[in-house]
Amino acid sequence: MQVAVVTFDGFNELDSFIASALINRCRGKGLEAFITTPAPVVTSMNGVEVTGQRPLEFVTGADVVLIGSGVSTREVVADDRLLSRLPLDPARQLIGAQCSGALVLARLGLLGAMPACTDVKSRPYVEACGVTVLDAPFHAEGDIATAGGCLSSQYLATWVITRTLGEAAARGVLDYVAPVGENEETVERALRAVGAGERATPSG
Repeated sequence: MQVAVVTFDGFNELDSFIASALINRCRGKGLEAFITTPAPVVTSMNGVEVTGQRPLEFVTGADVVLIGSGVSTREVVADDRLLSRLPLDPARQLIGAQCSGALVLARLGLLGAMPACTDVKSRPYVEACGVTVLDAPFHAEGDIATAGGCLSSQYLATWVITRTLGEAAARGVLDYVAPVGENEETVERALRAVGAGERATPSG
């Protein structure tokens, strides 16, 4: 199973790198993430240059697509040509978005009436798309999920691992990366956030 972590110019390192790093701890079980970029090299919001592992067209065949956030997302959603390179299909893919990545899902028409999670700065722009924004770190309905706040990228990764490999695999990854002495707390918090996000009843 292959995961495309879509990473645009101006990306937030915490979003793309945390999600891909956690998911790639499952390589031995057949789940692998790739930094997927619209150009051979993209530059983060802090000036870090990264060579993409896969071109944007990789999303077409990926089993999971995660849309990262960044300081240029509003420019991304205004670029029809760029968006045309993202033919996502929730009927056969798990699709997730981090923070301002929710704008991309909204622009692609994938959210419908589904509420979303995003970061504080992106909230007004997501709401301007007619999307209800939740005061929560994670929300999923069916095969679409959104996460809000940079460190909630761990919840998006937890959702992907749980949905593809099961809860035991997610527990193993989270337990390994947890701060020493906080293993149980870290594991249970992430699983609780994902479980609550999947059970949440939309409001508003």
